[in-house]
Amino acid sequence: MRNLNIKPFLYFLAGFSVIVLFVAALVQDVDLGNFLDMVRLIPIVAMADVIAYFVFTRWVWRWRRLEGCLIPFPNLNGTWQGHIQTNWIDAEGETPGPIPAILTIKQSFGRMSCVMRTGETESHSYVEGFRIDSDAQVRCLCCSYTSRPKAALRERSTSHDGTILLKIIGKPVFKLEGEYWTQRQTMGTVTLAFRTRELLDDLPADLPPHPMTVKSESGRAPQEKRSSQED
Repeated sequence: MRNLNIKPFLYFLAGFSVIVLFVAALVQDVDLGNFLDMVRLIPIVAMADVIAYFVFTRWVWRWRRLEGCLIPFPNLNGTWQGHIQTNWIDAEGETPGPIPAILTIKQSFGRMSCVMRTGETESHSYVEGFRIDSDAQVRCLCCSYTSRPKAALRERSTSHDGTILLKIIGKPVFKLEGEYWTQRQTMGTVTLAFRTRELLDDLPADLPPHPMTVKSESGRAPQEKRSSQED
């Protein structure tokens, strides 16, 4: 993914370098009119630029006010909760209701990982990227993933790959909404809202149970060796 708006960043870096140059000249009592003395300050300016870039890519890029100016993508770090609605039809000809889910996003300046969890599966991304185009009014997160159901459910729900495309809504972002499709010819919609900056590793207790679990507990066990509706 493109990590920087290059032109504004170069202007910012040039301005920072000039400030460092003048400060270094003042501290070392260097004559700015002397070319050789100015050249001797170049290593100091270069070192300052390297440190500034490290600090920027480690922490500063997360600042909300830089989004759209220096940083083209939003900071989505944290846990997002919501539901998945599948088009899958079970053995009884019914489509299950919304499936509670959480999406955890671990994002740094240069990379990202996404994990979607429901009561039955865990899906890990292996390709992630943003599509940000302000002229076309497009702000999306796209991930390709591998979904692995819990061991006890694999007779009716096999591991599979899929892709999810989420529209990024709000500034600051408060909602992710989109759709997914899988190699098992299933598809559906996803709606998520921000919950916490903490990366949760399990569904929160306040989320409702998985609809297939409810159906099983009610005495209507799902047919085995059928594909599940999971993402």
